[in-house]
Amino acid sequence: MSDILQKIIDTKKTEVATARQMRSEADVLREAESRKDVRGFLSAMESKIQQGKPAVIAEIKKASPSKGVIRENFNPAEIAASYAAHGAACLSVLTDVQFFQGSYDYLRQARAACSLPVLRKDFMIDPYQVAHARAIGADCILLIVAALSPSQLNEMEALAMSLGMDVLVEVHDRDELEVALQMKTRLLGINNRNLRTFEVSLQNTIDMLPLIPAEKLVVTESAILSREDVDLMRSHHVNAFLVGERFMRAEDPGLALKALFF
Repeated sequence: MSDILQKIIDTKKTEVATARQMRSEADVLREAESRKDVRGFLSAMESKIQQGKPAVIAEIKKASPSKGVIRENFNPAEIAASYAAHGAACLSVLTDVQFFQGSYDYLRQARAACSLPVLRKDFMIDPYQVAHARAIGADCILLIVAALSPSQLNEMEALAMSLGMDVLVEVHDRDELEVALQMKTRLLGINNRNLRTFEVSLQNTIDMLPLIPAEKLVVTESAILSREDVDLMRSHHVNAFLVGERFMRAEDPGLALKALFF
């Protein structure tokens, strides 16, 4: 595990412990179960692909640990509406406060501004966060294999699915892929960023494709910078993409999405 990932996880443990003191897990779970407004995340992506289009998970994030503030003029509702108008299949909203300057309210605002399903992009280490994700309106959660044991992955996946959410499981290498392929979810994210060197290469996705069963929907993450990158992925039958930073640096993120993919 990289130093930054370990640091984030240690911070999350403190955050979850604090949240539990403020509100019980049973209370959060009750709110999560009472919400009947789940939007199908996986089905929205499959619908785009069936139409012959790329399924883009368009990300809303203000900052990152390595780059600092990415977008000064940050209005999650405006960004979400622009993404929806220009062909995104789904949204991804950073909710981590300390490292990405995210917010739970950003997720609520983005989801209220359009009809797209929303992924809560955060570092999930505890079932409490899974219930909380649904309570604030998330339709999908991210589980990072590098950050969790197989038993944690299975426990949190089962809870998410029981609440009607989809699960995007993220891997960085072949060892992590082996673990992810034991899970039920069909959404498999391949992060093209090396966690140790932070170098990015689309070859990471391409190299893993022969190992992945056809029923999985592969989402390539990071390093999608040009039309050539999109065409390369699609030539390998990878039609789902998670893109954030490139759009966040554009004046109109939705128009940047349209230019890159459509």
